[in-house]
Amino acid sequence: MASIPRFFAVAVFFYAPCSLGTAAERPVLAVGFSEFPPAIYVDEQGQAQGQLAEVTRQVLHQAGYQASFRPLPSARLFASLKGGSITLWPGAAGKPELAAHTLETRHSVAEIKLYLYHRQGTSTPKLPEDLAGRGVIMIGGYDYWPQINQVLDDPHYAIRLHRTANHLSGLRMLQHHRADFLLGYQRPVEHARQQLGLAPLPSILIERVPIRFIISRYAPDSEGLRDALDRAYEQLLVEIPGWPDRTKAQTAAAGR
Repeated sequence: MASIPRFFAVAVFFYAPCSLGTAAERPVLAVGFSEFPPAIYVDEQGQAQGQLAEVTRQVLHQAGYQASFRPLPSARLFASLKGGSITLWPGAAGKPELAAHTLETRHSVAEIKLYLYHRQGTSTPKLPEDLAGRGVIMIGGYDYWPQINQVLDDPHYAIRLHRTANHLSGLRMLQHHRADFLLGYQRPVEHARQQLGLAPLPSILIERVPIRFIISRYAPDSEGLRDALDRAYEQLLVEIPGWPDRTKAQTAAAGR
């Protein structure tokens, strides 16, 4: 199999590091995110859940903050980072459109993998030439790197793009031969596949990207916040054996 979000976000109204004090005294960082189940998603009570949400809570708590999560579409998330109304995003590192407007922590808190899936019994495509004239399913609300978009939009290949609302419908479309391939991030695709009771699909790894805390340059003391989160991450590595992988296992067990 293979892998690479879809995406997540964090916003702050005000902050000043405080390592002591009750939760009520901790500055609140408003955390915006685009749902990327099972890594981060909204549960039936409207609360952010998933391994990425929990790791974000732990790092912010260690740094002296508390998190207040809010779901946002990726386009609004990026615009808010550029405008400074969102301060912190636990998301894909190296986004060229954000480079001039954000800082990134040194440490990666996770990794996402992007795959091209195809049906059982079909041959593994050679890329990009075997995409020519074929249908590719894309999930709405997710974004991809410029070099990927360049191939998808290239009139030379005449790729037929089919957009759908979620991974469940995308997998159903693939199974019913509505298109030849599904472009998707591994974790939400696997989550949906298991929900549908489907066998694992053959796939090709397209991209793997580290997830870091990405901070708007327009936030007050953005460099100080970045450094505080890096220190908190390092402290948790020392204080909790197996962290953050241990958090991943506990979150997965709780969801079963």
